[in-house]
Amino acid sequence: MSLSLARIVGDDADVLDDRDFRLLLLASLISPMGASVVSPVVESLAGPYGVSATEAALLLSAFTAPGIVLIPLSGVLADRYGRKPVLASGLALFGLAGVALTLTTDFRTALALRLLQGVGYTGIGPILITATGDLFSGARESAAQGVRFTAVGASLTVFPFLAGLLVGFAWQYPFALYAAALPVAAVVWLRFEESADLGNAGGDAEVAGRDADTAGDERGGVRTLLALATRPRVAATLVGRAVPGFLWFGFLTYNSIVVVRLLGGTPGAAGALVAVASISSAVATTQTGRITARFGRTAPTFAALVLAAGGLAGLSLAPSVPVALAAGVPVGAGFSVSLTLYRSAITGLAGDDTRGGLVSLGESIGRLGSTGAPVAMGAAVGFLADAVGYAAAVRTVSVAVAVGVVAVGGVLLLVGDLGADTDGESPTATDD
Repeated sequence: MSLSLARIVGDDADVLDDRDFRLLLLASLISPMGASVVSPVVESLAGPYGVSATEAALLLSAFTAPGIVLIPLSGVLADRYGRKPVLASGLALFGLAGVALTLTTDFRTALALRLLQGVGYTGIGPILITATGDLFSGARESAAQGVRFTAVGASLTVFPFLAGLLVGFAWQYPFALYAAALPVAAVVWLRFEESADLGNAGGDAEVAGRDADTAGDERGGVRTLLALATRPRVAATLVGRAVPGFLWFGFLTYNSIVVVRLLGGTPGAAGALVAVASISSAVATTQTGRITARFGRTAPTFAALVLAAGGLAGLSLAPSVPVALAAGVPVGAGFSVSLTLYRSAITGLAGDDTRGGLVSLGESIGRLGSTGAPVAMGAAVGFLADAVGYAAAVRTVSVAVAVGVVAVGGVLLLVGDLGADTDGESPTATDD
């Protein structure tokens, strides 16, 4: 472990010495591509598909929608059969459906393929979070989640910029980037080592002898999970998980519209805006371990939401492309830190037997926020556009979202009290 990396990440930088964690980082490069490849080219896809830019933005909602229902199922499957088969299968489906988008100009077919990609993602993002929680705990887990999010940020720095450039040559070319998921799926399947107490549900004689008890155990596990999730502090944390996602997908939906339509920029500039936000995200998340150790989670999470909301408002009101690019810095930093701290808090609220289920439930709720942002903001923009004009409607709705994120996020943080679990111990389902 290099001394320079330890200075950046902190004392827990040695999490990178774990081979399985490095494989999770590789898969983390793929996980954000579902939204980041499409976001900079939304405006450019309207023509080939014969729809409006607002309708083209439904490609983002179609991707996130399956997670609302299926992410909890992926958590159950991962707890029962292991992380590796779910993760490798998710990566393969994600890549195949994404590449297939290059083959059609029918918007309904494209939406269906994006739904399939979303199904694949339910076996990627939540499993990466859960598997990281399997490997580490306490401040080390927070640091590891931050390092993993740095890998996500690195991906978000490269792929949106490439998508913005490639769409200038042909509208299909950005979708070819999804082919990167296929070799990663193969590497995960071949090299990732499952934890000794996971993935054995169907394989050994002892488990086979307990088949008569399995249904009762699963019902008991569901009851335990529901009892945990309905506690006020846990419930507020799970609902709060949707707030950063709502803001981020609002940003991803309208960044290209603001840059290209309102400010006269290019798709490449829109891709550069996402890249700027992503660089900021990658840098900021290297500090989450230190932030958690020093300040807990509640105050830093609220500060990060305020920062991200300010960036979104700044983007919507930007008078020029350079100012819009600058607004990407607080959006990326605030979003990534708040989301990482929320995810770390959720993994710490459950024991090993319920972690996959609780994390998946949190991610499912998070997908409600991500899916709802393009739909809700699009409806609000459409409602206001006739009265105040399209540009003013986009700006007004974006500022309203920024204010709402701070208000709603603040209330949920007060109830959730994320700082209660920063003592270095991972609480069990009965600790509250």
